Amino acid sequence: MQKKTRFATISRPHAVAVALLTGSLAFVTPVQADVEALEQRVAELQRELERATRELEAARKEANGGAATVSEVALEAAETEPVAAAEPAETPESPSSKIKFGPLTIGGAMRVNYVLGSYPGGGSGPSRGGNGGNFEFDTFRINMSLDHEQLIGKLEYRWYDGYNFLHTGWLGYEFDDASQLQAGVTRVPFGPGPYGVSQSWFFDQHYYVGLADDMDLGLKYVTTRGNWDLDVAYFFSSEGDWNGTSEDSARYSYDAVKWTESVDEDGNLSYGGPVNGFEERNQFNARAIYRLADTAVPTDLGLSLQYGQLKGERTDDGSHWAASAHMVNQIGNFRLASQLTRYEIDIDANNPWGTDTLIPMGAYDFAWPVATRAWLPAVSLSYRYDTPQLGWLDYVLPYVEYSNILKDENDFNDSQMVTLGAAWSRGGWYIYSDLVYSNGNYFVGNDGDDYSNIFDGVGDFGVTGNDKWNYRFNINLGYYF
Repeated sequence: MQKKTRFATISRPHAVAVALLTGSLAFVTPVQADVEALEQRVAELQRELERATRELEAARKEANGGAATVSEVALEAAETEPVAAAEPAETPESPSSKIKFGPLTIGGAMRVNYVLGSYPGGGSGPSRGGNGGNFEFDTFRINMSLDHEQLIGKLEYRWYDGYNFLHTGWLGYEFDDASQLQAGVTRVPFGPGPYGVSQSWFFDQHYYVGLADDMDLGLKYVTTRGNWDLDVAYFFSSEGDWNGTSEDSARYSYDAVKWTESVDEDGNLSYGGPVNGFEERNQFNARAIYRLADTAVPTDLGLSLQYGQLKGERTDDGSHWAASAHMVNQIGNFRLASQLTRYEIDIDANNPWGTDTLIPMGAYDFAWPVATRAWLPAVSLSYRYDTPQLGWLDYVLPYVEYSNILKDENDFNDSQMVTLGAAWSRGGWYIYSDLVYSNGNYFVGNDGDDYSNIFDGVGDFGVTGNDKWNYRFNINLGYYF
């Protein structure tokens, strides 16, 4: 829902394609080439023009606060991520700053965080977020994109402090009607855009239960039919575990995972036991978005559906499903995005953590139980303000966001999160400044948290045992090249 991927001017691809088309037709004469060769060349240039036109429309939509904060069409490589939390919807770098080898384009990003919040201090020096806050490394990443005739592809790998993983890796084919077939580790089509409703570095809480910016291994078909954007997909598995210290959570997006913890009847954890938990298998997704463009308030109305299986380890197999209704309204430079989701995860209570109301989910090299059944509302309001009068700033994007995991279990406290912030863009720089309050997100402060028990003492996406409101002030400085 939302990396800040915006262009000040995006007419260049269109103009180049038109120039190539007209210039080539003027240059090539019947004397120089036969009719068949000319027709082939015209077809190739028409496909190039169509692709440039799609990128132009996507970029315009982004610039006006459209449905996707990070242009999934024009620059899918610039995707969001968390840092032991969710990450930013980041901005695309200038295409001229990227390295090109024929049809291959290479770029990347470096990011650091300043953190201040509800984190206990240690000694007299800075800690994670106490004692005056601290700067910490966020991520370094390499992006590659392939565009050769109708063969396309994306690759992204990320490094963090102590772990690293594949974010995206797929090859695809672009049909003459602009539809795409992608195979590999690609984004699951669910919600109003790549990052749900969010514009912030933290995302909304769909991300933390695996329902926003989720990467899985499979096949995805993407097409546009009139005012309809349609996606269907089959995923064999999640993106998998890569390099880290956890059993199964060195990955970008939240999935049901395996871990080595077990729990007694009182919820006390024992670490380092036999591997247990789940692997995601055979997931099906469908999404439809209808765009009302010719109205006083341009609106995108959408519906997303998901169903998949869970392969159990030291427990029976299970299943999961989710359904979501979402809407994006554009009022001038204002963008209002809303989403309501119902998800259910069906597992057997006879497992090493002793309940069917919680399931271990993990990402960023860490796993912890998440509620298996909940409603999830989320809303985001943002405003894009361009600043041509300022030489040091291209635009600023202030936003306010709210989301809540409304769990079915009466004994589980809701996980609320409120974000006030702004994103600042200048050239290859994209900076997030966020103030976040939450009573159920373990990336927003850890004051009072005790990870020795799954029922007591932790503000998280499961029980939320301490029900304590924490805050985090976060500045993410990112340079994209």
